[in-house]
Amino acid sequence: MFVAHELGVPVEDLRRASRGVADICEARQAAMYLAHVVFGMSFTAVGREFGRDRSTVAHACEQVEWRREDVSFDALLTRLEWQLRAATQMTRTDAPRQEGSAHGG
Repeated sequence: MFVAHELGVPVEDLRRASRGVADICEARQAAMYLAHVVFGMSFTAVGREFGRDRSTVAHACEQVEWRREDVSFDALLTRLEWQLRAATQMTRTDAPRQEGSAHGG
């Protein structure tokens, strides 16, 4: 959702079976890249989430790496990475502890 919002494309278009216009394709590539880099998902797992083959995900990650040479795109991606990591940390630390868990309670 972060990527869709930041790049101004509908979330459902990121998972659409057709390739779509360039803006949607680039947003999908960025989302796949972030899923792989930030969350450590394998190309196969990312492909399942986006309805794509693992080789398509690998290609998307390559394309995003090339595009990072553009300073403004790199800044956008860096900001998205930070937001996703922060959101992940908040989710982990805000989760309620269960009674009798291994961490005490």
